[in-house]
Amino acid sequence: MDPALIDRLTAEAANDGIQQLVVGAVVRHCGKVLLLQRPEDDFMGGIWELPSGKVEAGETLDRALIREVTEETGLDVTVVGAYLGSFDYRSGSGKPSRQFNFAVDVDAPEPVQLQEHDAYAWTALTDDPPVTDAVRQILHAYQVTQAERR
Repeated sequence: MDPALIDRLTAEAANDGIQQLVVGAVVRHCGKVLLLQRPEDDFMGGIWELPSGKVEAGETLDRALIREVTEETGLDVTVVGAYLGSFDYRSGSGKPSRQFNFAVDVDAPEPVQLQEHDAYAWTALTDDPPVTDAVRQILHAYQVTQAERR
């Protein structure tokens, strides 16, 4: 991953008053992407989302991305690919947050070992996955990058 891109993204977030940086991964395998379902009793309970999580102090976006995918799924990231865009939201504690999303490849798609979610699904993007509009836009950006690679 380009260190200049990471620096630019984090600087822009700081300039925009973002207090919490979050990373999200479009984990891809054989034409499908991995979605995780949040626990019903959690913030935004029951929604399907990308593997994602907070960037810790002193951590770069790419390091946080690899750590979060491993923590949430048990999968090992082999490649951090294209930057797919970001979206802003308010966290459960009310902090302005920005989620930076990247395509990633993993060593093997199974077994997925859930730590923080109730369910997972490998979903074809043609299935119109049950995600928020913000995540849907990231998945569309992923599809565009895949079409451009062909």
